[in-house]
Amino acid sequence: MGQVTGRRPEGLFVGLCTLDVIQLVDHVPGANEKLTARRQVAAAGGPATGAAVTFGHLGGLPRLLTNIGSHPLALGVRADLDRLGVRVSDLASDRDDPPAVSSILVTASTGERAVASTNANGHRLRPPDDLEQLVASCDIAEFDGHHIELAVAAAHAARSAGRLTVFDGGSWKDGTEKLLPSIDVAVCSADFHPPGAATSADTVEFLQDHGVTWAAVSGGGAPIAWAGSGGGGFVDVPATRVVDTLGAGDILHGALTYHLSVRDGLDGPAFAYALERAAALASRACASFGTRTWMTEG
Repeated sequence: MGQVTGRRPEGLFVGLCTLDVIQLVDHVPGANEKLTARRQVAAAGGPATGAAVTFGHLGGLPRLLTNIGSHPLALGVRADLDRLGVRVSDLASDRDDPPAVSSILVTASTGERAVASTNANGHRLRPPDDLEQLVASCDIAEFDGHHIELAVAAAHAARSAGRLTVFDGGSWKDGTEKLLPSIDVAVCSADFHPPGAATSADTVEFLQDHGVTWAAVSGGGAPIAWAGSGGGGFVDVPATRVVDTLGAGDILHGALTYHLSVRDGLDGPAFAYALERAAALASRACASFGTRTWMTEG
């Protein structure tokens, strides 16, 4: 297993940033039904954003490469990230249209969530002029697959600079196949279905065939299947009383990125250990409502 380094790692997170409006409800309302939520949370969200927040909470120095803009709603997003120590490189700072808003309903009895969002639709981000400097200043780079043109350019630059690259595969997106050759580590959800893949084993094989060295597939509370250079295995996910599953995957990837970044070298035991630590944190986060409560509990 690689040795632990003694300094704060710097991480570059490339992808989606949204304004999340999260409501805790007794049930998802039907047509023409109104109901009063038990609780409400508004926070910056998106896979890369949640991962960056987690990376910073664990002791890293995160930078988020995304688009936020200057609309009044975007000011709250930026304030939330500033408060949490996430440095932002905003590629839409001169745009005054609203940021992407994710409307999220969490069912109190199960912790399951229903989400509606525009995600990155309508926002084409070109690589910034200082991309090489941003990559050079980081120890590790993480991608959520949104803003694919930007992601491909940043991942290629990171690979060329010798930086470890991590991919969060929440779902298959157009252009993902262009990103994978520059990815070292990919951890995908059970909802990530590459062309022709019907099982988790198919997904892992597809990832490795497209250049990914270390691949894993998560499935909620089920063990995480992983494979890499010279071997593979399973990592158990600790059982927990589920209150809210929102953001668990983002937390998993942020923690994984952190634990990979503090080690010199990557082998099977180091990868399994990083997955184990990340799974434990993501599981703990599911025991509280919202995407921030876990940071102040336990």
